[in-house]
Amino acid sequence: MDSGPDPSLYPLHRCKTIHVVRHAQGLHNVEGEKNYKAYLNPEYLDAPLTQLGWQQVNYLRKHVHASGLSKRVELVVTSPLLRTLQTAVGVFGGEGYTDGMNALPLMVANVGNSGREAISSLNSPPFIAVEDCREHFGVHPCDKRHNVSEYQFLFPAVDFSLIETDEDVLWKADVRETTEELAARGLKFLNWLWTRKEKEIAIVTHSGFLVHTLRAFGNDCHPSVKKEMGTRFANCELRSMVIVDRSMIGSDVSTTNYPGKIPSGLDFPSDVGEEEAPNSI
Repeated sequence: MDSGPDPSLYPLHRCKTIHVVRHAQGLHNVEGEKNYKAYLNPEYLDAPLTQLGWQQVNYLRKHVHASGLSKRVELVVTSPLLRTLQTAVGVFGGEGYTDGMNALPLMVANVGNSGREAISSLNSPPFIAVEDCREHFGVHPCDKRHNVSEYQFLFPAVDFSLIETDEDVLWKADVRETTEELAARGLKFLNWLWTRKEKEIAIVTHSGFLVHTLRAFGNDCHPSVKKEMGTRFANCELRSMVIVDRSMIGSDVSTTNYPGKIPSGLDFPSDVGEEEAPNSI
């Protein structure tokens, strides 16, 4: 059986580790599972998490802490929709918030009628909302966001500065973004990650965004690897991957490479000597 391409090597400082998460169960998922046309229901505009979704958040949070990811993630990037924001702060946020803390909460209490307590930003990585990792734009009300000014009140410690307009101008009631457009947006998003200094990043996003972005990769891998990357995500599923800078997009120097020859001394390599002196024994 063909084993596929040989292993590849890349300098570590030209790689980033990303921990990709699909949001937990949203209210729209429940009804959409029964009838796909439910996604057209305006009642599910920017749908929040269900109580089962919050249970899924709790289980993933336990895994993130048990595996040590909570200490390694340097940045959390989230789609600016309610279900992704709730999932992101619930999984990667600090412990319970109390009034008078010397830090803004990541989420105030009872967002989306969740009954959840406020979530602290203490001892957590920074959170930033980015439009490019949203779900398909258009037609489905569940994929339309509320105004940023509303989110800023509900998620005070999340950075919304990269979102250019308060109102959602990307969602159109009568035009659904194509899968090709979505995949191109996903590639643009991954390229943006190279402008960040962080090397280990969590991304909380959506099923459609993930499957169509990740299926653009893996053509140079064994078919089973490509299939693994392109398989649809379950609610609150996390997969860890490495993205590689093959085109010198990043400019960071290595923090672990060491130049050697310190102190300086004779170190003429034996293999070079053989190449330059072919008659030597």
